[in-house]
Amino acid sequence: MHIVHTIAELRHALRHAQRPAFVPTMGNLHAGHLALIAQARPLGDATVASIFVNRLQFLPHEDFDSYPRTWEADCAQLQAAGCDVLFAPREADLYPEPQTFKVAPDPALAELLEGQFRPGFFTGVATVVMKLLSCVFAGKPHGAAVFGRKDYQQLMVIRRMVQQFALPVEIVAGDIVRADDGLALSSRNGYLSASDRARALQLSQALRALADAASAAPDLPARCAGLEQHALQALAALGWQPDYLAVRRRADLRPPAPGDAPGHLVALGAARLGGTRLIDNLEF
Repeated sequence: MHIVHTIAELRHALRHAQRPAFVPTMGNLHAGHLALIAQARPLGDATVASIFVNRLQFLPHEDFDSYPRTWEADCAQLQAAGCDVLFAPREADLYPEPQTFKVAPDPALAELLEGQFRPGFFTGVATVVMKLLSCVFAGKPHGAAVFGRKDYQQLMVIRRMVQQFALPVEIVAGDIVRADDGLALSSRNGYLSASDRARALQLSQALRALADAASAAPDLPARCAGLEQHALQALAALGWQPDYLAVRRRADLRPPAPGDAPGHLVALGAARLGGTRLIDNLEF
């Protein structure tokens, strides 16, 4: 595996590649990230991963400084997974001057759910992803980038961005990877205490209960808000601090409309357990 830190080094390392396959990460890798690498490998002629903790997508009170950085373990895992090139820019490499030009996603998609509770988050995500895609795919006729479905709304924002800017990149979705008990793998799971880890599955269970209730509702558009409120109250009663538990259309993350039915919906949730914020989703 070739490790590079500057954009020039990256482009030199990829000079013979015609179709890179790219997996961007913030490090602290787990089996979910490695599944994305495995999915990317047959999609291109060079498998590229990045590790960069992006300051632009953290709010002032969030965990940028304390976000786990596990460099040596990450490198070992990527090499074992068959990654060809690791791009690990320093902040000064990726942002050599203040990033005053930013990508502002469509508010209709980016200012609900995650965007409501983390204002500016998707601008930070879209800006860094646009820059990383430019670093990896500049001068290439085509390529693929793989993103996990656990960050469901993020995946939609990135797909829309790539489509509207006509970038020569196919955005490929990777399935959620779960622990044996069903908890969605996340770098932030490491923040959980032992007792909270034992309770963490309650979020996905709440989403399953919400999806089941929505599937059985005779008039879902009229009842959706009530079902969501009941789910929020039930999770809060278990000691969580939920931001949202919502049923939305997969196509645009808007609330269900008349005629929308299971098969086209997704239940999404974000909630804090102790000091750790977890997200999950379930298509149904």
